[in-house]
Amino acid sequence: MHNFREYRIFLFILCVCLWACSAEVEVKKETSKQTDKPASSPLKKIPVLNMGSFHFGMTTDENKTEFDEHDLENQKAAHAIAAKLAAFKPSVIVVEVPPKYDKDLQEYYDEYKADPDMPMKNPTETELIAFELGRLANTQRIHGIDHKMNYNYRIARDIENNTIDSSMVTAFYKYREELFDDVPKNQDSLSLLEKMKIRNTDSYLDYMFMVNADILTHAGSENNFEGADQATLFYQRNLRMFSNLNRLKLTEDDRVFILMGAAHTAFFRDFLSRNPKYKLVSALDYL
Repeated sequence: MHNFREYRIFLFILCVCLWACSAEVEVKKETSKQTDKPASSPLKKIPVLNMGSFHFGMTTDENKTEFDEHDLENQKAAHAIAAKLAAFKPSVIVVEVPPKYDKDLQEYYDEYKADPDMPMKNPTETELIAFELGRLANTQRIHGIDHKMNYNYRIARDIENNTIDSSMVTAFYKYREELFDDVPKNQDSLSLLEKMKIRNTDSYLDYMFMVNADILTHAGSENNFEGADQATLFYQRNLRMFSNLNRLKLTEDDRVFILMGAAHTAFFRDFLSRNPKYKLVSALDYL
């Protein structure tokens, strides 16, 4: 009798163990079903064609490219570039104008689309390229993202006792045209298209990054960082401009065309290439 009681206890424990194992298997199966579900689709990046230009009209930039924006042949050349870029089919156009002027900018753009032969007193790259591109691509929205800040391009020349490496700054400004193989010394004889292609090469954008910011880290007095501080202001301006881009209401279905001075394009190239929201598109793919 004693042995029979022990046998029944053994059977009971065995049944409990088998049930527990069966339940564990079912849980694993259920968990497996959940993990086997297809993962949610990755974030669809917004294509951004990031194009650098020189300023066609009046500019406060230290370096200005000679260009008569009133010349009809120059205007035709600008429109031909716009036609190439229109193949990108942007749904949103972004230009180097402060956001506070967005309402006026949109109205001006809409007037142009309705009458592309309308007179323009001093057309810039915004009117001659961005407006025409948008008209051809039937783009509805245009926005400005510029953010004005004062900083001193010439700080290296203004420091009386540069203790870092003034020779480096002087040499850079004197021989900068020779630093890159695809940046000719004299671009005056080049067509507008060729000038735009040069301004959107990686080496030229690297050059713009350096000439507007990094080179200033070679300037500073013994106990101060005058050059680096001015370079910081230029970084800050571009970061604020990028912040203005991020404030725009964009969807995954949008396609964004940005037209700015090449120095800003250089910074945006780096910002956009690292950002999970955007897919950087080179202007050279369309020029």
